[in-house]
Amino acid sequence: MNMDMNRILDIAMEKDASDIHLVCGNRPLLRIIRELVPIEGSEPLVEDDMYEIYDFLVRGNLQLDELYNKTKKIDTSYQYKDIRLRVNIAMSDNIPTATLRLIKNELPSYESLGVPDIVRRMTYQPQGLMLVTGKTNSGKSTTLNALINHINETQNKKILTLENPIEYKHTSNKSLIVQRELGKGKDFLTFSDGVKNSLREDCDILVIGEIRDKETMEAAIETAESGHLVIGTLHTRSCAEAIDRMINFYEVRDQASIKYLLSSLLKLVTAQRLLEGVDGKPVLVPEVMVVDNTIAGIIRKDKISVSEIEDAIQSNAEKGSIGLINSLAELFVAGRISLDLAKAQIEEKNINVLNRTIMQLKIKRGQKA
Repeated sequence: MNMDMNRILDIAMEKDASDIHLVCGNRPLLRIIRELVPIEGSEPLVEDDMYEIYDFLVRGNLQLDELYNKTKKIDTSYQYKDIRLRVNIAMSDNIPTATLRLIKNELPSYESLGVPDIVRRMTYQPQGLMLVTGKTNSGKSTTLNALINHINETQNKKILTLENPIEYKHTSNKSLIVQRELGKGKDFLTFSDGVKNSLREDCDILVIGEIRDKETMEAAIETAESGHLVIGTLHTRSCAEAIDRMINFYEVRDQASIKYLLSSLLKLVTAQRLLEGVDGKPVLVPEVMVVDNTIAGIIRKDKISVSEIEDAIQSNAEKGSIGLINSLAELFVAGRISLDLAKAQIEEKNINVLNRTIMQLKIKRGQKA
């Protein structure tokens, strides 16, 4: 191999890359602020390189090797110097491909992330369900871990996390933190198993790395009902989409009862996206839905209307909700994102609302100035 893995990892760290992509026939690529950049001086990877990379990452672990041969994919983690790597190995054209996410051990402070304060304050709820949602690469894990870190520094709780794989290693401070990793030969086999067992572990706060099926959803609801605060992540782009996704885990005949449960247990949903700022650095755009009586009422309706939820979020600012359009307008007026980028995040029919919101913000700022 013309460049060894340690060298690739060193360059990735030096360039502050978020991910490394290793695919046969292509040069090693680094993702640096959203852009895919080839490593200088590198040659395209050949089949032998890919098997060398596979051996380097699997490190002779027979269980992982067996799992890869059976399922054609594995998720694992790897420690290199002072960083952890989240590793995914899959297959293309019958040859391994590897995607590595670099996880810094230094967690950014909650304040520096740009996540609204209402999300942090909601962790003081004694019970209920909180969701952090967003697409891949929207910073969900970072937000989740910053929340865990904040609770750990300020509250005396037992926090149990179920992760795939563990990204940040937390050290118990004011709280007791128990972190578990999903997988064969690891700490638990399925998220729903892990959640069910948490009921016997006397935890105050349960953090679920991903709610991706009905079994995990049911177990999360049962845990929240029995007096715990459950914080989970969902792979959806908006708050309204998250509600829709959770209800659609269930058969139509069960949806009425699940809507009723969700409307009483759900406390807050935050959906986030990361956009490239004017200065080339990532900017977090939050949408926050605080579940009050109005939103609970919409969730209980026979037919859920996405636009009705969005309108309720927009008009619920005094309770702490933040509409996507408001977030985009604020960031544009503050000179952090371009207008074109802001418009690209919303549907055509909402462009006028965005323009109006920007005008109102500018007038407000003008009055203050």
